Amino acid sequence: MPKFILAIILASSAFAQSPQFEVASIKPFDPNLPGQTAGLHFDGAQVRGLGLSLRDYLATAYRFKATLISGPDWTLTERFNISATLPEGGSRAQVPEMMQALLADRFHVKLHKDKKELPIFALVIAKGGLKMKELPSDPDADPAKDEPTGLANVGTIAGVGNGASITYARGASVTIADNRIQVRKLPLWVVCRTLERYSDRQIVDMTGLTGSYSFTLNVAPEDYQAMNLRSAVVRGFTLPPDARKFLDSTTPFALSDALQQVGLKLEARKAPLDVIVIDDALKTPTAN
Repeated sequence: MPKFILAIILASSAFAQSPQFEVASIKPFDPNLPGQTAGLHFDGAQVRGLGLSLRDYLATAYRFKATLISGPDWTLTERFNISATLPEGGSRAQVPEMMQALLADRFHVKLHKDKKELPIFALVIAKGGLKMKELPSDPDADPAKDEPTGLANVGTIAGVGNGASITYARGASVTIADNRIQVRKLPLWVVCRTLERYSDRQIVDMTGLTGSYSFTLNVAPEDYQAMNLRSAVVRGFTLPPDARKFLDSTTPFALSDALQQVGLKLEARKAPLDVIVIDDALKTPTAN
């Protein structure tokens, strides 16, 4: 299928097939305002996106990884706040489709899907075997809600000390703070999505493990500092020269070293990955 046809389909499908927010406003993000925690937040029928880039919103809209979305530089560096209300009878599970419609309407997004051979880190079981136990199945689990929409793309992010905590449904969470990574009640594919925020490569779960796990990883202080700097680079921030020099001197396998504590490791490989390319979008969205 020609790319321009696919771009039209992706941009217009939200209107043809998807529910829409009852009302929604988009404003530039002001980092100087106090009390703002970047992320997608839910309060009843209210949905708030704070300090996220267009790529971040597209990741939610298309159930995709933001790091596999490319386009003009501003789509990574410019930040926006979105405030929206679900329609009567609407649910959180419908937010991605509603976000598709909103972004197509207000940013006039045109994009296409492609596939590229990219360097990745494969999460695999270390030579000594797994050093943690699978948690018992959750009787209240709802598979329909535990897809990427219900976990990796719409967790609530909150600041914790010098790090952050992402909270999901039924007490599942990842907290990365104070030289430590704490995982509670999550499958490894979600853990990979979280750790990608601190890596310059995609992390793909190739363990074959399908259950959920809770575990804690201790990270050396210099490795933890490098993780946070690498996360800033992934999110489009420019580091000062001294920070860039420090990051270049660190090993990209610090995460792998930490994962060895629970019998996992990262292997550098190449793999064909699906990507989304932003062909065109308005830098200033249309009026509310």
